[in-house]
Amino acid sequence: MLGTFGGALEARQIDASEGKLSAEVTGEVEEEDGVLVIRRIHVAMRLVAVEQTREKVDRVHAVYAMNCPLYRTLHGAIRLTSSFQLVES
Repeated sequence: MLGTFGGALEARQIDASEGKLSAEVTGEVEEEDGVLVIRRIHVAMRLVAVEQTREKVDRVHAVYAMNCPLYRTLHGAIRLTSSFQLVES
């Protein structure tokens, strides 16, 4: 998901290279019939950029997931969510 989001940002001339875009991923696991099952995954992304890009980044974040192979493959089985934090450069 991070790569797809970064690529979508780059396509809109928002630099996501060289560590400007990073993520922390958390998962929630539940036990089902004695087996651990991943139920939820959240990707919290952090982008170092100027505040003037926020509106464009918001728009990208709203639509990128359906273009992500990982999301499209797993979203029916696992709840996948993401968020982003814009940090002034």
